Amino acid sequence: MPGMHDSTLLETLLDSWDRNNAILVNLLRLVPEGGFETSAAEGSPTVGQLFTHMHFVRLAFISENAPEFAKPVPDEWVAERDVERLALMLNESAAALREAVSGRLESGLPMNQHYDHPILFLQHMIWHEGYHHGQIKLALKLTGQPIADKQAGRGTWGVWMRKT
Repeated sequence: MPGMHDSTLLETLLDSWDRNNAILVNLLRLVPEGGFETSAAEGSPTVGQLFTHMHFVRLAFISENAPEFAKPVPDEWVAERDVERLALMLNESAAALREAVSGRLESGLPMNQHYDHPILFLQHMIWHEGYHHGQIKLALKLTGQPIADKQAGRGTWGVWMRKT
């Protein structure tokens, strides 16, 4: 596309990460009362645990792959129910991941353990969280607490498709 330069491309990729986190926090705010304790099947993680798992994975993978940007890694499968606390945790780990990817790109250093390139780390996290987004919506639907597409649309698809 005309006018698309490397710096614009990087900012667009980082913006996609910011949008991904905004969508996740928007989903968090739509979970109905009692929804954090539900799961898709017996023995599966609860909705609350899936949110804390995503926060954990972000920080654990930063610690393994770009330790100079590491933050304390929390427990993984915590049954958190406080929406504001979860939102703060997700926003903080999203900022740390953005900083780690950006920092490794600026320094030219490869990721330490898992990825050939920092952007692959970013893409893996987006894919991972999209997977769990679907699990959360399915768990709520299976337990009679669905989030309608009309209710979630502006905070999900609307965020992805928004032009700035």
